Amino acid sequence: MTWTDVFAPAKINLTLHITGQRDDGYHLLDSLVVFAPVGDALRVAPAEDLSLRVEGPEAAGIPANGDNLALRAAAMVGEGQGAEIVLEKVLPVASGIGGGSADAAAAARAVLAELGPLDETTMTRAEGALLALGADVPMCLASRPVRVHGIGEGLEPVTLPPLPAVLVNPRVPVSTPQIFRSLTSRDNPPMPERLPEFAGAEGLIDWLKGMRNDMEPAARALEPVIGAVLSELGALPGCRLARMSGSGATCFGLFASMAEAGAAAEKLRAARPNWWIAEGLLGDQQARAMPRRG
Repeated sequence: MTWTDVFAPAKINLTLHITGQRDDGYHLLDSLVVFAPVGDALRVAPAEDLSLRVEGPEAAGIPANGDNLALRAAAMVGEGQGAEIVLEKVLPVASGIGGGSADAAAAARAVLAELGPLDETTMTRAEGALLALGADVPMCLASRPVRVHGIGEGLEPVTLPPLPAVLVNPRVPVSTPQIFRSLTSRDNPPMPERLPEFAGAEGLIDWLKGMRNDMEPAARALEPVIGAVLSELGALPGCRLARMSGSGATCFGLFASMAEAGAAAEKLRAARPNWWIAEGLLGDQQARAMPRRG
C-alpha cells in the first residue's frame, strides 16, 4: 500500500472584520489569514471505500464517521474514489484555528493528487466546491497568506513577512455559531481597500494594531478565560500584540523575533502547564502542506 502524507497547518486570523450579513444569514467577512508551522497530519492511501481513523494527543471526541469534515471533503472531490485516511490530531478542537477545516483541505489535497496534478485550475475548482463545508475550508486548501472576502469565497493571495508568534488555547471549546449569535454589531468597517507593503514583521505588527477581530468581544463575554489568555500573552516580554484568532478560544501573541517568541512560550508553559501552547513563524505553509508520497 502506498501512503501519501499531508500536513494540515493551523489557520490564524490576524484580522477578522465582520462587515455585514446576507439575507440567508451568512456573515460577510474581511479577514487577513496566515498559517502556522503547527498542525494535524494525515496519511492517505487508495482504497475501495472511504474510511477514517483518528489518533494523536487531541483525538478524544473527534468523530470518525460521516460527520468528520475530512471524510466529507474526500468524498466531495474524489469522483467516487475511496481512501483510507489516518488523522493524527494535534490541534485542539473548536479552537478558532480551523483544525477541522485544515483536515478537510488536507484530505482534499491528497485525494485530488491521486486524480491528477494539483495545478491552479484544480485548486480553484476545489475551493469553490469545498465552500459548502464551511468558510474556512477553501482558504485552508492552498495554506498560503490570503485576504478573505464575502462568506469565504473571495480569496485574494497576499505577500506578508513571516510573523514570530506564540499560540495559546486554554482548552475551552468555543461554538462559532454561538459567537455569531452573540454579536452586537454585524456591519463594521472593512480593512483598507489596499494593504500597505510591509518591510518586516514589526511594520506588519504595528499596522495590525489598528485592525480588529470583531468576534473577540462576544467570545470574551461568553468565555472570560479568553480575556485572561490575552492579558497573560500581552504581558510576556517582547509581545507586541495579543489577539484572538477566529471565534476563539485560541489567541496569539506576535513578537519581533523567534528568540523572543520561544522564550515567551517557555515562560508561559511553566506558568500554565494545562494550556495548549505552540510557537513558530506564521505565514506561508503551502510548500509544506502539499501531499508527499511516503
